[in-house]
Amino acid sequence: MENYIDGFVLPVPRIYLNAYKSVAEKVSEIWKEYGALAYFEYVGEDLRLEGTRSFIEVMELKEDEVVVFGWVVFPSKKIRDRANKQVPTDSRMKDLVAPLTDPKRLIFDAGRMVYGGFQPLVLSRTSEVE
Repeated sequence: MENYIDGFVLPVPRIYLNAYKSVAEKVSEIWKEYGALAYFEYVGEDLRLEGTRSFIEVMELKEDEVVVFGWVVFPSKKIRDRANKQVPTDSRMKDLVAPLTDPKRLIFDAGRMVYGGFQPLVLSRTSEVE
């Protein structure tokens, strides 16, 4: 059986990018404790390709925001499903996600986040990819 991933895209205000990164680094370790094999987040840089809709358009990105694109790799959908139940109830998550619910500490708008679980379709690697 091949890996399963959760993918997500979200806008983050540029002024909160370092705070978001700090939270994401801690959250990534929690996900790995519950079975994730890897956790990745990248900041958009080159977001336009002629003839396609960009993340800028789809996310309705504001001038002061950046796009964060990420994914979490799991060994299976079963382990992903179990982790998706366990991680939100982990006591460490309360303080880490408080900025998502407290308007005074909001570092990004979770309501604009796009998320989904994905099964493999094409897997093509070079020998240099882990």
